[in-house]
Amino acid sequence: MAFGGETIDNFGIIRDFPALSMVTGLLANALGWRREETGNHGRLQERLVLGARMEQSGTRLQDNQNARLSKDDKGWTTWGTPEERAGGAGTYQSPHRRFRDYHADLSMLVVLRLEPSDEPPTLDDLAAALDHPARPLFIGRKPCLPSRRLFAGWHEGETVLDVLRSVPLPTHLPEGARLQWPDGEGTLPGDRLVELCDERNWTSGVHGGWRPIREGRIKDQESPA
Repeated sequence: MAFGGETIDNFGIIRDFPALSMVTGLLANALGWRREETGNHGRLQERLVLGARMEQSGTRLQDNQNARLSKDDKGWTTWGTPEERAGGAGTYQSPHRRFRDYHADLSMLVVLRLEPSDEPPTLDDLAAALDHPARPLFIGRKPCLPSRRLFAGWHEGETVLDVLRSVPLPTHLPEGARLQWPDGEGTLPGDRLVELCDERNWTSGVHGGWRPIREGRIKDQESPA
């Protein structure tokens, strides 16, 4: 998996938890929406109330990607205009390099609801799309294919945090599990309030703005039966 964060020069870093924009894109891809349907993407992102619980932290891997690009080579882009390599003639003598980080063997429980709940697409629509996606799905980057069914079932709770706590913890987590959830969806002793930039402007293609989220940890005895 690759929960992308801010890209600095040619380094594609990752965060510990999935971004709101990434989950929006995953669901939109499952529904079969095209990138040009920016209004649909933006509205779905506005409606998503999202939380996550790390079930297994795994390890981090870094991929070093190198490509020899000539003056006439062009790259595919999401905004519809081919990208050419900038710089003088000397830049074509060295490879184009970039580094991309990945999570290996990570397991993440994601819970979400939609506000309002009756506006299409509904949660039922999203569940059906995850089980029968219109296109192949990937988690963050195209090489990151799911290893199992993504839809894990239905749970009810007053808040996102209630649901994150109500699902039994795996037995291999004696130290408990890390959580991330929106501010206003409950609190935990010792949690911390963080400002997170993970919303995408689907028209311009860039991220902007900040939203308050909370991060904390629960142990098995703190998780309701």
